[in-house]
Amino acid sequence: MTATLLDLARIFATLSLLAVGGGNTILPEMQRQVVVVHAYMSADQFAALYALAQAAPGPNMLVATLIGWRVAGLAGALVATLALCLPSSLLTLAVGGLWWRFREAAWRRRVQVGLVPATSGLILGGALVLCLSTSRDWRLAAITALAAGGALVTRVNPLWFLAAAAGIGIVLG
Repeated sequence: MTATLLDLARIFATLSLLAVGGGNTILPEMQRQVVVVHAYMSADQFAALYALAQAAPGPNMLVATLIGWRVAGLAGALVATLALCLPSSLLTLAVGGLWWRFREAAWRRRVQVGLVPATSGLILGGALVLCLSTSRDWRLAAITALAAGGALVTRVNPLWFLAAAAGIGIVLG
């Protein structure tokens, strides 16, 4: 159990420092670590935990807590959550003052310009990993496409897409 907790701490602490642009940027690597590298769960189980975390109120990275819970119970949930939140928070505190102090520096603006497309690409990569692992047949792929299309072209609250998809899942059984 201790080895598993240490693995969870290492995985999520590393991911914490890679989460430039937010938690969704690390989804592909998170999925690779817990599904492929450590085989803690299947891709379907990962996607289900991610969906549950997104449907629940609170931060979008509750998936780390759910993964920790699934792998090692309450201790795993606490370790995964702290390991994901603490390193990046400490780094932000350490660098935040300098970042503010150099807010007008040309190099800082160039860094920000470069980070925006990279972050967008990482978020898209995370979405693609989830799409590929959950769209196992044409019906599930259609749900994915309809939800994505609806979110892009309407102003409908995303919870309605989640509710509709849950209802379709019940009907498809």
